[in-house]
This record gives sequence, structure tokens and C-alpha cells, in this order.
Amino acid sequence: MDTMHKAGGALNLTMLADFYEFTMANGYFEMGCADRKAHFDLFFRRVPDNGGYAIMAGVGQMIDYLSALRFDGGDIDLLRKKNVFSDGFLDYLKNFRFQCDVWAIAEGTPIFPNEPIVKVRGPIAQAQLIETMLLLTINHQCLIATKSNRICRAAAGRPVSEFGSRRAQGVHASLMGARAAYIGGCSGTSCTLADSEFGIPASGTMAHSWVQSFDTELEAFESYAKLYPERCIFLVDTYNVIKHGVPNAILASRNQLLPRGCRPVAIRMDSGDITYLSKVARKMLDDAGFPDCKILISNSLDEHIIRDVILQGAKIDMFGVGERLITSQSEPIFGGVYKLAGIEREDGGFEPKIKISENIEKITTPGDKRVVRFYNRKDDMAVADVLILAGETIDETRPYTLFDPENTWKRKTVTDFYTKQLLEPIFINGECVYDSPPLPEIRDYCRAQVSRLWEEVLRFENPQMYYVDLSQKLWDLKYGIIHELADK
Repeated sequence: MDTMHKAGGALNLTMLADFYEFTMANGYFEMGCADRKAHFDLFFRRVPDNGGYAIMAGVGQMIDYLSALRFDGGDIDLLRKKNVFSDGFLDYLKNFRFQCDVWAIAEGTPIFPNEPIVKVRGPIAQAQLIETMLLLTINHQCLIATKSNRICRAAAGRPVSEFGSRRAQGVHASLMGARAAYIGGCSGTSCTLADSEFGIPASGTMAHSWVQSFDTELEAFESYAKLYPERCIFLVDTYNVIKHGVPNAILASRNQLLPRGCRPVAIRMDSGDITYLSKVARKMLDDAGFPDCKILISNSLDEHIIRDVILQGAKIDMFGVGERLITSQSEPIFGGVYKLAGIEREDGGFEPKIKISENIEKITTPGDKRVVRFYNRKDDMAVADVLILAGETIDETRPYTLFDPENTWKRKTVTDFYTKQLLEPIFINGECVYDSPPLPEIRDYCRAQVSRLWEEVLRFENPQMYYVDLSQKLWDLKYGIIHELADK
């Protein structure tokens, strides 16, 4: 039986969970506390590639998943065969209705380590069951959106298209990777399905096999030009870029495009010394009367190669980036985690929860928290993020002292600032209350928000740390619990 089944016309991902999530949920049910309200935070501890920031993505697919959360007969039968779960728990799953509250930071927003980027409040059995799918969705798309944003910034305004479908780790990685890459700043994709599903502009030219299938390169170019006179891009590196590729592209343009009132859109190179070849090709095209013909490069590119060739004076107008983007090859893991932050007691009180570790970076921050971003009023630049407890307010009319949660002597008092709460309500009692913006709007928002980070934070190497601080009340809560546990 195919385990990738469909329910209601859409792929049912309810069973995409680690098995321990079911054993714990069954345990909570058997102990009579499955509906006890719990608070979980999804956050990450380190920016990939030792960067200064990451990009939030994946909220759209999180919404799709949670909106369709249900168990069908096949799911129940599979769990019953495990001989682990009680009949009562299986009946609970059969009548399952998602009832959690969910908050998330908007897609396209720069995000930083140790701040909740998704927050879940609801029955502990439910909040636990969704852990794996939330993590894989947010982790993957944040990873690719972050890598894409680095690559697009390196391109310094030149369009970057995502060319990675054939290198992605599976169908969903290709499709959702294209979506995340677009959020991060890519102008388009080679993945036609991403165009169909998300409206991301798909484009492409020819492969080397097209050129090889004709008797001559010129015949291949002229045949293509006849078919696509208004969108003709010639792949010029099948044999020899300078001796044959560019001259044949020029000749095909004169023979087939100009008589039709058209001009070549671009030439593409996929190998060789792209700095040298682009300089020579640019002069050849200009001398031939085609200064408007663009040069597109696609050859195992990343942000470092793109930055270097631009600094070397390469004459490149567009980039196609594949495997190193769609897999985030330099660091293919976004280390998001999902941790319990508190339990609501039956008497209406709140019991904060913390995970202690000898590794300081693995000690969690307890409590019902909000994420507040501080901005300078004079230039709208981001200053720092502060985690506050629910119910706390920040008086924007008075100076506010920021301090490093670990090195508390590092302090900075800010004035003339304003704040924004970043966590937005997505689900209330299991009902979606959030309208996802159109993808181009998310992409534009991402570009605008990244521009509000200081250049020192945006550096590829040794970026300045952007601080995520705790309010005094939250710091007192966290370290009070730590000292209390240490004394036991």
C-alpha cells in the first residue's frame, strides 16, 4: 500500500511525525492530561554559514498542514497494529480536531538565534504531535530563503534565478525550495511546477543536448531563433565560447532575429573562467551591435563566487544558481528546535518550564513570551530584539536599557526608538485567522526588512552580532529558576 495517500484531494501529512510524539500523546491521554494547555517555542540556535541573520519562511505551508490536520481510517489502523496505543487514545485521534493557538513571525522577516519564531499554545497532546512537521517545514524553508538572500545580495542588484530542481533532495525540496528561494530574493525559477503552484516566474533556454543534436552549432542556434524569436537565449559553451559559441550566436541573431524585428535576449555560459569569458563576450557582442544582449552565467555558483567575479570586473547581467542554493550546500541544516516553555495549571496559574544543560547555548528560556524589535526613529534601522513576558509593555517615551543576557555588564540605553511585536496570530483555537500575503509581496517585504539591518550585520564573514536580549522580568524568571534548580 502506498503510504503517500491523499485525503480530501490534498496530501495528508498528519502521520509525518516522529513515533515518540504518538507514544507521549498516548501517555498524556492515559494520564488524563491530554488537554492540559502547554506552551512550546520553535527557535534556532545558530545562523547557517556563520551569518549574521536568517530569513523566516514556511508559514504558508505550516498553515496548509495545520488546516488539514486529521486522522483517517488508514492512520488509525496503522497505529492499532503497533499494539502500543489504547483504544481510548485511538478514538481520541479518530475524533481529532486541532484546537491550538499558533503565532509566527511573518515570512520574509530577518530572524535571529534564540527567539521564538513560532509559538504554539494548546492541549499538550496536540502541541506535541505537530512538532516534527513544524520543524521540517520551517527549518527547510528558512534555510533556503537565508541562502537565497545571501546569494542575491552578493549579486548586487543583478537578477538571480533558482536553477536547482534536479539537485534538490526530492520533489518537495525542489518545490518548496523554489518558493523559499523566491522569498529570499530570487527573481524566478527553472521549476515549472513552482510556477504552476506559486506563480513564481519559470524560464529556461536550451540544454547542451539541443546544440549537440544538430549537425552544427549555428544550425542549432538558428533553429531555436526561428522557434522563439522574442525570447532567444543562446547557450554558447557547448564547444568553445570565444571561437564558436558567441560568433554563432551573433550570426544566428543577424540571420534569424533581426529580419523578424527581434534581438537576442541573452547568451548563457555554464562553464569555464566566467570572469574572463564574460569580458571577452561582452566586447564581441558590443562590437557586433548587440550591447543590449545580456550575459547569463550558471556554473556551481554561490555568494562567494558571485561576489568575487563581480569584484574582478566580470561583465555579467544575470545569474542562474542551482545546487549550492537549493541544497544550501555549504551548510545544509537549519537547526530549529521545539521546546516546552510552560504549562497552564488548573487553578489558572502558569508554570514556566526550562531545559538545563551544561552547554549554555542549550539552556532554554522559559515562560509565555513575545518578541519585540526595536527601531531607531531617525533612520528606521533595527537596533535589537527583546524577549518579554506576556503582559509586559515597553514605554517608548522613556529610555530603555538593553543588556546581554549572558554578559549582563554589556549594556546599552536606547532613546528615540519605536517597537514592533513580531509574533503574529496565525491560529486561534485551531481556526486560521491569518491571510498570507501574495508571494511577490512577501519577497518585497523581505528585501525591505533586510535593508533595515546594518551592513555590519549583513557581512558574509565575521558579522556583527545582532542582539536578542531578555527583559529584566524575563531574565529574573529564567535565572531564578536556574538557581533554584541548582540548589536542589
